[in-house]
Amino acid sequence: MRSRTLFAALFAAVLAIPAPALAQSAAAPQIAAAAHLLADVTSGQTLTAANADERRDPASLTKLMTAYVVFGALRAKTIQPSQMVNVSERAWRAEGSRMFIEPKRAVSVDELLHGMIIQSGNDASIALAELVGGSEDAFVARMNAEGARLGMANTHFANVTGLSAPEHHSTAADLAKLAAAVINDYPEFYPLYAQKEFRYNNITQPNRNRLLWTDASVDGVKTGHTEAAGWCLIASAKHGERRVLAVVLGAASDAARANEAQKLLTWGFQAFDTVQLYQSGKTLATLKVWKGARPDVPAGFLADRYLTLQKGKADKLSLTMDAQEPLLAPIARAQRVGTVKVALEGKPVAEFPLIALEDVPAAGILGRAWDTIRLWFKRA
Repeated sequence: MRSRTLFAALFAAVLAIPAPALAQSAAAPQIAAAAHLLADVTSGQTLTAANADERRDPASLTKLMTAYVVFGALRAKTIQPSQMVNVSERAWRAEGSRMFIEPKRAVSVDELLHGMIIQSGNDASIALAELVGGSEDAFVARMNAEGARLGMANTHFANVTGLSAPEHHSTAADLAKLAAAVINDYPEFYPLYAQKEFRYNNITQPNRNRLLWTDASVDGVKTGHTEAAGWCLIASAKHGERRVLAVVLGAASDAARANEAQKLLTWGFQAFDTVQLYQSGKTLATLKVWKGARPDVPAGFLADRYLTLQKGKADKLSLTMDAQEPLLAPIARAQRVGTVKVALEGKPVAEFPLIALEDVPAAGILGRAWDTIRLWFKRA
């Protein structure tokens, strides 16, 4: 292996940082809630958290996963927004918050989505689950499968509404993953979460997320409340290209959950910057290849990456690269060919794989033989 310092000119095209937070630039705000978490969605980093892995009743935050599964069905075109749905008696009799659908009046998928997301309708959630899954139980199985795929290790769903039930639980950390997945995976549907009210059956109901009225940068996401859960809110705000997500679980009141989420969002924007460190597909280095049909391979990364760090610290980063040597063909695109490391003020922050951006097939017999001889002398 060989190590070399990367030039400052490569800074904007280099680095991937995993989720763990960097040192905070100022004391995080005190949050009056049972659990909370603040994440930068752009970089994927957690900025502050308390009791984030503690299992709690998620209340109507559950409907984020209900919506996530329905969004998947819409994108796959197994259902259509204009499709009319006959309301079952079970959906009609749903307990808790409702959009007031009726058994004898068909309702469109689009209306049900609005009713579930804006009005937090339990009746709409069950009607959509029965349409997509055939039954609520079958749909819940899909929810749990998606949760496992997203890495929600401390989450299990027992229903689509969020009503308290045995074995129905999640965590602030898992719910942050889910909210980020809704935002990133289904941008065409996410604007529904910013809508302030919805009228159905001659009844207008407001979105319960107070921050939609008080902070113009907030565009979602979801509220929840049961006696067991307390008052819960996942709020997301965007400044320019940067998005921050706050999860507040178990606050004392409707006003408190909004106030505590606002404190987190404000601190996240004021105390941190997020910078792009490299671009997808951009060549960071050209590496020597042995026994290949080509003498070298471009290396870089296959996705954009960002880093969230204390304000004013961007010029304190240093980057190094360890390239794999000898690098032997055949090489497949996306194969790891080295490691990029980052340090902040001399302290290691993270390391991540350097990826081959193109295939390099093996050379012919003579080419491989010649490079074998050259490598033998190189090592001698």
